[in-house]
Amino acid sequence: MNHTIDNRLNHIPERILSEQFLHGQGLGNEIGFWIFDYAPEEELKVREYLSFLEGMLEKKYKHLKVVNINLLQAIVDYLTERNFIDKAIQMQKVKGDEALLKALKGPLHMDKFAQYVVRKYANIEQDIILVTGIGTVWPLLRAHHLLNSLHSLLGHKPVVLFYPGYYDGQSMTLFGKIPSNNYYRAFKLVP
Repeated sequence: MNHTIDNRLNHIPERILSEQFLHGQGLGNEIGFWIFDYAPEEELKVREYLSFLEGMLEKKYKHLKVVNINLLQAIVDYLTERNFIDKAIQMQKVKGDEALLKALKGPLHMDKFAQYVVRKYANIEQDIILVTGIGTVWPLLRAHHLLNSLHSLLGHKPVVLFYPGYYDGQSMTLFGKIPSNNYYRAFKLVP
């Protein structure tokens, strides 16, 4: 990435407020999924900027409905709703991380979890969907699995995944170290 993180962050509003972004124009009938990738060590700066961005959008662009789906909070809410959170905490304490990961594979299968996310956070009224926290939920969730599942549920609605790692337009590398399956359907929000 040639540009500084501050410069890239400052380009986000002009991108997400453009008519092309909001209406999926110029994408050649592709889905409106975007990735803002950044060096993992910039996580706190990105979080701070997102807080600013949400406040600015709420004040200056009240007509737009924007939701930030924090994946860690979404998992906690989902497991709580299914009466599994206390069991999961206890299992992790007694049996460890590996047992917990294995036990959560079923409840967190994308066929179930993606539908929950859309139902709870990304209803039909949203104009822009921001997805954060993918680094905090790894290895429970993988970005390419989530995006693939959301694609069929959200269609052309603009989604921006904030990704602590690198995306080259074909593949993602979480934290700059963990390769993911190839994912070709998203565009880089700010090069």
